[in-house]
This record gives sequence, C-alpha cells and structure tokens, in this order.
Amino acid sequence: MDHKIDQPLMGISARIRKSPFFDATRRWGYRSYTTYNHMLMPLVYESSQADYEHLNSAVTLWDTAGERQVEITGPDAARFTQYLVARDLSKCKVGQCKYVILTTPQGGIVNDPVLLKLAENHYWLSLADSDVLLWALGIAHHIGMEVELAEPDVSPLQVQGPKSRDLMHDVFGGWIDELKFFWFREADLDGIPLVISRTGWSGEPGYELFLRDGSRGDELWERMMEAGKPYGIAPAAPNAISRIEGGMLSYGADMTIFENPLEVGLDRFVDLDQEADFIGKSALRRIRETGVSRRMVGLHIAGEAMPANQHVWPVTVDGSWIGRVSSSIFSPGLERNIALALLDIAYTEPGTRVEVDTDAGLRTAEVTTLPFVDHAAAKRKTGTP
Repeated sequence: MDHKIDQPLMGISARIRKSPFFDATRRWGYRSYTTYNHMLMPLVYESSQADYEHLNSAVTLWDTAGERQVEITGPDAARFTQYLVARDLSKCKVGQCKYVILTTPQGGIVNDPVLLKLAENHYWLSLADSDVLLWALGIAHHIGMEVELAEPDVSPLQVQGPKSRDLMHDVFGGWIDELKFFWFREADLDGIPLVISRTGWSGEPGYELFLRDGSRGDELWERMMEAGKPYGIAPAAPNAISRIEGGMLSYGADMTIFENPLEVGLDRFVDLDQEADFIGKSALRRIRETGVSRRMVGLHIAGEAMPANQHVWPVTVDGSWIGRVSSSIFSPGLERNIALALLDIAYTEPGTRVEVDTDAGLRTAEVTTLPFVDHAAAKRKTGTP
C-alpha cells in the first residue's frame, strides 16, 4: 500500500556518516537533519525561532561533528599550511585559532575553516562543507613538501549562548574565564579527551569542545546537558536567523569557488602583502588592483514575513538582473525580512532600491551594510579571529 508523505524524508544509510552525538540528538528530539561533510547534522529541534530564542537568552548545545578536521603534520607542516591559506600565519602561536580562507589559483574560495595550531608542525583545519582533505592531498602530491594529511577522530560539540561561560566554568573550572577569544586549551573531563576553544558559529559567546574519542560522544553530550539544567540549556543547531543577522556567510550558499574573498567582504582575512606565497595570491593581487565587479551586501526586503529561501533569488533593477540573494530569513528581532546578496558594484551603496524575485512574488528591497545585528560585540572583547 502506498502511504502519503507530507514532508520529504532523508534516507539514512552507511554512505552518510553518523556523528558520535547522533544517538543523543535523536533522544533529544531533532526535527530535521542536513548533511555536512558527508555526515548527518541536526538543523532544528523545537523550531528555528525557538532555537534562536534559546541561543539568544540562555545556552544551547550543538552537534557540529560535521565540521571535520584536516590534520596536517610532518616536518613541512607549517610551510604547507601557509601555502594552503591566504592569511599570514607567521605570528600564529601554539594554542591559537585563526579564521582562514583557502583559495584556488584563480582566487575562488575552496573553504573558510578555523585553523588550530596544536604544535609548531601540527595543525587542524576545522572545515566548512567541502572536501578539503581531497584538495590538500592533491596539492601535497605535487608540491614536494614532507607532510602527512589525515582526518583524525575529532568531533566538535558547540556550547553557545550568553550563559555558556557559566556552564563551562561549572564543568571545567576557573581557567575557562581566562580563555581568550580564538584561543584553545587541551583538557580532560573524567577521561574524555578534549580540545576546548573559545569559538563557534554563532554571534553569541560560545565554545567548541573538540572530542578526541568518538566512543565518548554520548557520554559527553549527556554530561553537558545535565550540567546545563540550571541555565536553561536546550539542544539546538547552527541557526539561520542568528547567522544572517550577524552577516555570517555559509560556504556553498553565500560563497563557493566561483566567488573570491574580496567581493564577499572577507578581504581582511587575506594578506596579499605577506612574504610567503599561497595558492591564489597572484590572482587576488590582480583583483585588488583592478577592483571587484560585485560585492556582498545586506538587503531589507519589504512585505510580510517569508520563510527562508531554498534556492537563489534573482535581484533586478528595472527588470535587469544585477545579482542574487543567497540567504534570506525573517528576523524576529528586527521584525523584517533580511537577506545576504551579491550585487553588481554599481548597486551596492546603502539605500539603493532593488527588486527581489522571491517565492512569494516580486518584492522591493533596500541595500544596507552588514552585519544587520552586531551579535559578536561580546566575543570581540578579548582577542580577534
């Protein structure tokens, strides 16, 4: 007998990996999954808005094990890592994290991971959703450096929200209060091996617990949920409302190998005048000299609330295509529809009026600067990404 399915379902098989926290997320009531680096990752628990409110007011626990690590070791690990990324690593210290950009020879974006320096020749690249291990293996095959590349048994669990520091202090002790933004420390929680960083894909204060033994995932999840009860902890996931409000770009949606860092507003993470060479350096220098032809901006889209876009929305002026909306959401805090859009440079001045061809029909919109909301102010008090 055929059964009607009201909503599309995702088939789960051995081809799509499960995280060390998978069973725990099922117990705690996920509503939907996505795939991230070939691994299932929760998207929503109660609802996108409810998860957003928990994130903004209390503390949340996220299974982000899909942010897989590329581990780089060997005598030439430092030189090789610098060749992969567009940011100057010459002053990066052991125990420090850096938000970095990997680019193609033409300047396109391969990935935007967080780099962790564990030792002088030992790095992790904590990835966005693309096959960087394959990219790095291909580069290493031809570059003639002595490096070893692997995906280690390391799975991030994020603790995010304004009460995250209180929870982390309770579990790990007073040293948490001294951990600077974009720094990390190795730790042990009753035999559970961890690397703890003050980072995370949220504008709120937060931490990432890099679990170094996948067999302990369920135990770590339940330990954090129990400790978080006094602070109103809730399971959650990377939240689209929060990230778009904060102007945070999502790899694969807002940027790909067909966009470069200068046009999407990530030029501050590209060091074109450093002495060291990196893949894409000459191309990006040429782009800097000639100037970009398009730029990432924010849009305020008029009209009643709309759900998040599921595909690119064309942006036009007088019927002519001038760019695209890559991410859009209704912001409860701003009480308006907001979007990230890559537009022709002539139409990127704040206040410029455009039209967006949405799923709800043609809507007028106004260009604005990013971010829409500066969630990250508290994070920036100590340290820089």
